[in-house]
Amino acid sequence: MNAPPSRASSDGWDRHWSAHAASNALNPAQAYRRRLIFGALDLSRARDTARVLEIGSGQGELSSEIKQRYPEADLVGVDLSDTGVALAQTKVPSGVFFQQDLRQPMAIPERYRAWATHAVCSEVLEHLDDPVLALRHARACLAPGATLVLTVPAGPMSAFDRHIGHRAHFTRARLRQVLVDAGLNVEAIYGAGFPFFNLYRLTVIARGRRLINDADGALPGPARAMIWLFSRLFSLNSRAGRLGWQLLAVAREPEQPRR
Repeated sequence: MNAPPSRASSDGWDRHWSAHAASNALNPAQAYRRRLIFGALDLSRARDTARVLEIGSGQGELSSEIKQRYPEADLVGVDLSDTGVALAQTKVPSGVFFQQDLRQPMAIPERYRAWATHAVCSEVLEHLDDPVLALRHARACLAPGATLVLTVPAGPMSAFDRHIGHRAHFTRARLRQVLVDAGLNVEAIYGAGFPFFNLYRLTVIARGRRLINDADGALPGPARAMIWLFSRLFSLNSRAGRLGWQLLAVAREPEQPRR
C-alpha cells in the first residue's frame, strides 16, 4: 500500500491487511488495548451466553482472543475488508464474519438485528469521516442494554497514522459527543496509557515515514528492541486516568427497544 485511500474502500484495507498483518500483530499497543478492552467488557459476569459483535474486526486478533478466553461466547464480526474477513474466519472458525461498509446500513442477516449483548469497536472511528453515522448503523445489531466498549487514539498523529487513513484523533470531549449523537448512553471515558503509551506514541511520531518502510517488511533490530521494551513498560501504565493517549469508552445501548 503506497498511500492511504482518499476515502474508506475495501481494496485499500485488503492491501493493508495483506501488507501489514504480521507487523500489526507484533505491535505492543495491540496487546495493551486488548487488556483494556477485556477489563471493560467483563464477560465473566455475563448472565447468559455472551453474544459479542466486533465492529471492525480486522484480521480477527481480538475475536480470536475472546474465543480463547471465553469459548462459550458467540462471536460475529464485521469489517470493510474481504481479506480481513477471510483472515478472521480462519482464526475463529466458530465465529461468523461479514464484509460490511459502516457508512451503509447493516446488511448482515436479519437474525443478528438486536442480537449482541456486548460489542467492541476498537481503533475504527478515526478512519471514518462520519463516525456518528457508523455507530448509528452498528446499533442495529445491539440488543437493548448491550455494552459497547470502544477505543480510539488521542494525541498527535504520526506519518504512519496518516498512511493508514486516520482522519483525526479524538479528545475525551469529542468522543463523548460522538457517542451521544449516535444515541448511546455513555458510562465512562478514560484517557489510558500514561505515561508509557504516550512515550511510545511520541517514538512512533519521531520515527516518521521510516516506520512505513518498517511495517512493509521485516522489522529491523532496533524496532524489535523497542517493541520488547514497551511491551513490558505498558504494564505500568495508568488504565483509568485522563492524560493517556489511548481513549477507552464504555457505552450502553438504551434499554428501551427501538421501534
